Amino acid sequence: MAFLHTGTHLIAYHDSGERYLPALVMAHPLGMDRSVWDSVCDQLHGHYRCIRWDLPGHGSSGAASSEVSIDALAKDALHLVDTLDIERFYFIGTSIGGMIGQSLCQIAPERLEQVWLTNTGAVIGTAEAWAERAAKVRDIGLGQMAETIVPRWFSPSYVEQHPDALSGWQVQLSRNDDESYAKLCEAIAQMDNRGKLANYSDTVTLIAGADDVSTPVAALEGLKEQFAEASLSVLDAVGHVPSLEAPKRLVAHIQADSARVTLGQTGVRYEQGLVQRKRILGDAHVAKASSNATTLDSPFQQFITRTAWGELWGDTSLTVQQRSMITTAILAALGRDGELELHLRTAQRLGIQEKQLQQVLMHVAIYAGVPAANHAFALAKNNGWGNPVS
Repeated sequence: MAFLHTGTHLIAYHDSGERYLPALVMAHPLGMDRSVWDSVCDQLHGHYRCIRWDLPGHGSSGAASSEVSIDALAKDALHLVDTLDIERFYFIGTSIGGMIGQSLCQIAPERLEQVWLTNTGAVIGTAEAWAERAAKVRDIGLGQMAETIVPRWFSPSYVEQHPDALSGWQVQLSRNDDESYAKLCEAIAQMDNRGKLANYSDTVTLIAGADDVSTPVAALEGLKEQFAEASLSVLDAVGHVPSLEAPKRLVAHIQADSARVTLGQTGVRYEQGLVQRKRILGDAHVAKASSNATTLDSPFQQFITRTAWGELWGDTSLTVQQRSMITTAILAALGRDGELELHLRTAQRLGIQEKQLQQVLMHVAIYAGVPAANHAFALAKNNGWGNPVS
């Protein structure tokens, strides 16, 4: 966990830190905290750099400012990614987190790679209902209200399978700051995105829970009409928080590539492959390779960028670290020294550990021959791997 003052709020956040992976920014529902994304992040390990934060007055973040709004929360997210030196990012948000995503679609559309909005709406509830809740929180506190709020978050089937979840989340809700929660209720009351989202040109993925009583399917259907391009999926037997109730199904949506049905069927654009190539090899290497291209090999550079980097390395069936180790083993077995040295350096960039590389080359020794492995070990040492034995 780390802390950052955005100029408006002191927020607590967690960054999984893999700079070579696409960044996925995650916003949690009202009353909860960033831990709702834990299971999703576990399943996305090696595919996305997961960045999640606690809303003001929630979890470990500081209190909400006097002028808090949904746009201000979206600017908190932008300040966070700017601090982490991230230009473009993926975004997923649930409930008020989904409203933050809608705000980002308006104030920073050029920063967004892909957007998933779950269990939210262009409008959520009524201004009167939110004002009443804010007043009640200020009057009796979240501890007294938790027993009526929390059951609205989950489907009956989830509660049946996880009987202690309600009690646990009631405790968690009661720990949040009452005044901050009330201010966020008022921020939701003020938000009305009807007629404001049509200019967002990229496709948005909307996800609803069939058993969600807080933001029912109709709310997502109404939100779908506000975007120029949006798809809507309804998760059966799921309530308001799919990241807790159905993380595997939610991850399947995140992992789905809208630009390709399956590997090799529809192909990948050069621009997509170039993004992946830069993530894996680094901007400097790709820029050098591109500047050295001539009329002879320019079509080849286009070909490998689309197929090797876009089609193969861009497929999410394996993590980039797994692909790195496979590639290194194949190149070592075949004795392709030039490419092997490149991928030995790349393995370090991707966080492959010395013990992992050691085992990769041990496999080469058994299945491709000791001379090939011996040569690969030598190249690895020449490229910065290993330390003197004491």
